[in-house]
Amino acid sequence: MPRSKDEVIFFNIFRRRGGSVPLTKCCRWESLSEGEEMKEFVFKICEEIINGINISKKNALELYDVQTSTDLDFFLMSARRLFDYFCDGKNDLCSIINAKSGHCSENCAYCSQSAHFDCDISAYSFLSADEIVAAAKEREKIGAKRFSIVTSGGSLHDSDLDNVCEAAIRIKKETSLEIDASLGFLSEEQIQFIMKAGIKRFHHNLETSENFFSKICTTHTYRERHEQIQLFKTMGAEVCSGGIIGMGESRVDRIDLAFALKELDVDSVPINILDPRPGTPLENEPPLFVDEILKTLAIFRFILPEKTIKLAGGRERNLGAFQEKALRSGINGMIIGGYLTTTGESAKNDRQMMLNSGYIFE
Repeated sequence: MPRSKDEVIFFNIFRRRGGSVPLTKCCRWESLSEGEEMKEFVFKICEEIINGINISKKNALELYDVQTSTDLDFFLMSARRLFDYFCDGKNDLCSIINAKSGHCSENCAYCSQSAHFDCDISAYSFLSADEIVAAAKEREKIGAKRFSIVTSGGSLHDSDLDNVCEAAIRIKKETSLEIDASLGFLSEEQIQFIMKAGIKRFHHNLETSENFFSKICTTHTYRERHEQIQLFKTMGAEVCSGGIIGMGESRVDRIDLAFALKELDVDSVPINILDPRPGTPLENEPPLFVDEILKTLAIFRFILPEKTIKLAGGRERNLGAFQEKALRSGINGMIIGGYLTTTGESAKNDRQMMLNSGYIFE
């Protein structure tokens, strides 16, 4: 069967290095010139991951050393190759509803819903089950596959959990959506109760590294979040957990976060990019450079090759026209339809952007 020029080049690269990955699992590649050390390094790490060898923290950090635009493009293509190999081009579109807004007792420095800060947001008590179900149906129409019920606060009263479960049962009956819940800290009994209503996946971000966490929040600890995720896993639930980049953390902190998520074996990893909210302690935090964001997204794919990695809050503000480039760099999911206290890109544009980037919709 005739091969394209790109396929022949790729095949020759693997033959020169003794690789054995089937050609059908490979994306398009450019030729490697002798002496291009960074490309050789990236290629070697990528091959090792495909062959079952986990990347080390040292090598993950060294991937940030990519400097030239051609090396960066090669690095991003390598992350996309890992996605194509491990995830077969499939995507995950998720939408969320802020079912209970504001008055949060926690002091997370990035969050405008905290009662500790003076922020101009719409605060309200728990939405009715009718309102949540109506929102779910709207999100299904715009292409979401998953719908997450999100609430502010460290924990919920049992009466609020009744409301969550009523809405979940109805959503399962009236839509084809998978249902997630982001409800703060839950007990074993509460998790059992919620799972009986058809919620199989819980969202609970680590947010950042253990080392940096106390600079972001002091009303609860990183260890408490870690233990909550472990409890979800013990109970047989799926877990969506990621964090926020651009809060002033170091590259090492981002690497540590990714490896912590790998150790916890979470199912989905949303990556938020700080969108500083007026009134919060991080309102004047300078934005990350686009290249820094793209490198971070690609490194997460190298560390978590088989997981769903989603672009979440802040992508529009921080990436702008480069969102499509991010989608070509190992990302295989997005949150669509807006966020907790900010609006997002139109779902139509998001879907077209993913189609342009070669994603498969089922």
